[in-house]
Amino acid sequence: MDYDSLPKRTILCIDMKSFYASCAAIALGEDPLTSHLAVVGDTAREGSVILAATPALKRDFGIKTGNRLFEVPKDSKIKLVNASMATYLSISVQVTALFQQYVPPEAIHTYSVDESFLDICGTEKIWGNDRELALKIRDDLFKRFGLSCAIGIGPNMLMSKVCLDIEAKNQPSGIAKWTYADVKTKLWQISPLQKMWGIGSKIEARLHRLGIFSIGHLANYRLDKLEKVFGVMGNQLYYHAWGIDFSEVGAPILNGQISYGKSQILMRDYTDKLEIKRVILEMCEEVAARARRENKAGQTISLGIGYSKVARERGFHRQLTVVEPTNITMELYEACLKIFDKHYNGSIVRQVSISLANICGDDVIQLNLFDQDQLRPKKRDLGYVMDAIRKKHGPNAVLRAVSYANGGTARHRNTLVGGHKQ
Repeated sequence: MDYDSLPKRTILCIDMKSFYASCAAIALGEDPLTSHLAVVGDTAREGSVILAATPALKRDFGIKTGNRLFEVPKDSKIKLVNASMATYLSISVQVTALFQQYVPPEAIHTYSVDESFLDICGTEKIWGNDRELALKIRDDLFKRFGLSCAIGIGPNMLMSKVCLDIEAKNQPSGIAKWTYADVKTKLWQISPLQKMWGIGSKIEARLHRLGIFSIGHLANYRLDKLEKVFGVMGNQLYYHAWGIDFSEVGAPILNGQISYGKSQILMRDYTDKLEIKRVILEMCEEVAARARRENKAGQTISLGIGYSKVARERGFHRQLTVVEPTNITMELYEACLKIFDKHYNGSIVRQVSISLANICGDDVIQLNLFDQDQLRPKKRDLGYVMDAIRKKHGPNAVLRAVSYANGGTARHRNTLVGGHKQ
């Protein structure tokens, strides 16, 4: 592989360790590294999920993210706190402001609340080499916020992220660096495949069927065969296995967004079809509003229904392409109902997901002169009016009647931040 022709870049991938739990511990005046603390979605519910745990809680009690509240031992050392998402988001914004003291805003890509990429090219004369800058940022985060972090350094976003996950998080200093010279000795050794950024369980299973069990196997598989099986993704998988990534730090995600979606894990079992349809309608409203926020419409509507663990099946995920692009709530809902009525088998429902894809500008809704529904542009405009009211007066200012009926979840969810208590 010819790496000399690639752009010369240096990227830092910064991950704040146990971010939610660390913020909660600091708020209580405790050391995040020694405190035994867990952030819980809702401390009043025994089945609530552990959203974050401090390193000491993970080490001494084996409790980690994803455990349930009832699995936490009854020990006086352990502190349980409700999530305070508004606080975590506020601190995340302040951390990003700190990064802007080292690099310009366009050189920062906020990947999640607790993880960011920084393009540090051109900063050497100000801050020193990449390791020196990583140390400054690490120490600055601790001094100003009391937060610990790990930092991966690489020639692109992919390599810095994988370096972070595989090596930096396991180093006493929390800092590690990979270059293209490390591809064969480090990147290719990654196994199982899910340890590689961008490869989930479904992709891993498909790669296994091709006899691919490590990143080295993937890098040495024929590119044309990967493209035949995975399409464009096969090309990306191949080049990622060689450590090549052309993603640009600072490029807004929404500019290249190919879908708008919403997923919800329900707070209880749903078996009543009418109640399930009420949730679907509420979520169609949210997905349509997200598309309208970007003045977009879509032609492909997807509905996913996840069944309870006690059900024999896992659920289904199907999509339907409509004749005309839309961001009208009731049109999304009608498409979802067609999918739901065709595939739902009566099992207990615990998760619903909806997405709108095949995106284009929403002006096509107004420009279609041959549409038999002459009220369609007015329905589109009504959606924008409802969005404006909610923006000014709050998300619960205008709700559909189903949100006040049994099964509706929108009124409660609109009081949350990031799906959790503020």
